[in-house]
Amino acid sequence: MSAALQHDVPDDPRAAIRARVAAAGTSFYWAMRLLPQARREAMFAVYAFCREVDDIADSDDPPAVKRAALARWREEVEAIYAGQADTPLPIILAEIAITYRLRREDFLAVIDGMEMDAAADIRAPALAELDLYCDRVASAVGRLSVRIFGADLPEADHVAAALGRALQLTNILRDLDEDAQRGRLYLPREFLEAQGITATEPAVVLRHPKIGRVCEQLAALAEQRFEEARDAMRACPRRAMRPAAVMGAVYHAILVRLRERGWQDLAGEAKLPKPLKLWLALRHGLL
Repeated sequence: MSAALQHDVPDDPRAAIRARVAAAGTSFYWAMRLLPQARREAMFAVYAFCREVDDIADSDDPPAVKRAALARWREEVEAIYAGQADTPLPIILAEIAITYRLRREDFLAVIDGMEMDAAADIRAPALAELDLYCDRVASAVGRLSVRIFGADLPEADHVAAALGRALQLTNILRDLDEDAQRGRLYLPREFLEAQGITATEPAVVLRHPKIGRVCEQLAALAEQRFEEARDAMRACPRRAMRPAAVMGAVYHAILVRLRERGWQDLAGEAKLPKPLKLWLALRHGLL
């Protein structure tokens, strides 16, 4: 467990988790506020798990150190499902795994995704590899989430598959410059090669005069995934899907803002103002 959760209110790990999620200031926090307290606390625990493994993958540690740390989290997941969890966050995860019938393979898939980042800097992956990455780091989280929301049915997994990919592709487009500074480039190889871009050095690729066409093609794919998610939500209980609908609305608004901004200044931010986030939360959370 990270120092953040070890030292923040150690006698009340749930309070430490709540504080960590609130401090992050993410759209996730406001979407999850729509849930009843028990489900909200469960989602915060899943978020804490995701932050733990993501922080490992994004650290400056050597790849071998990252892999070892992620391997320890694999052992934690096994302990969770063997009834042997003995530290605060895994104990909480063990409780919610039973309550909401969360699947071990989804936790492990998230770790698999982080291992893709930890093994080596991802640069211009093939579309199939990018899709697998999105499934692991985003759609697997969605599969855990929809069960906590109260929708344990195949249609909800369809929402997780499409919406997870939509959110992750939007993140990729939003964070192109930041990822490039870390030596990462998630734009798919096929899209780059179609524009005559054969380089894989992130900074070189982002300066290419046709990079905007690549970004727009990926944005169109993200838009398609958002539409697929909305269609899948119609087959699910509306109340259970409210948090997913809010997340989808907020991230779709970010995608729209990115496309309106254009792809000339990839370092420019595309944040949504808080009043707009609140309006989207009210619109999609209360309907």
